[in-house]
Amino acid sequence: MKKITSVFFVLSLFYTSYLKAYSSNPEQFISEIVTDAINTLSDTSLSKEKKSNFVENIALENVDINALGLYTLGELRKSSDEQTLQKYQNSFERYFLKNLTSRLSDYSSSKFEILGSEQKSSNYTIVSSKVIPENGGPEIKIDWRIYTKNPDKPLIRDLIVEGLSLARTQKEEFSSILISNNNNINILIQKLEDYIKN
Repeated sequence: MKKITSVFFVLSLFYTSYLKAYSSNPEQFISEIVTDAINTLSDTSLSKEKKSNFVENIALENVDINALGLYTLGELRKSSDEQTLQKYQNSFERYFLKNLTSRLSDYSSSKFEILGSEQKSSNYTIVSSKVIPENGGPEIKIDWRIYTKNPDKPLIRDLIVEGLSLARTQKEEFSSILISNNNNINILIQKLEDYIKN
């Protein structure tokens, strides 16, 4: 699970000191979330617990965790019964949120810049950006896959970091676990639960 724990670390950008509605324009949506995130992450007056709570709130509101969970499960999402699928989704959400909050300081001292956007379809827009660490580290190029089926409520569905889809990477890692365990979804759920407890 070591690789699994690192896949969504970039999503630690998704929180703010105030829960609020963001712009429906994909570029502004990402710019506002990340600016709020960096400002709040660097606020030394806020406790770690408070920051963690806001991470969860922002992720639940602005990341399509349900769609991510189904995508990363792969073909088993079609053959699993409803009760087992719900159990998986519940574990995935808690795993995702814990992973998110464990990466709070990754970008607290970084500069963020929107490079542009491209509307791929009526449902998807890619927003291009870069993160420049103030510690002198190399800049990181990040493309944000924004789901815009509801134009008034964009949702983040994936990040492509230096050309690597985090959702796809997570799916491949889950697939490896499933293949090694005869496609037993309960083994995957247990591994997620083990991570949550540790």
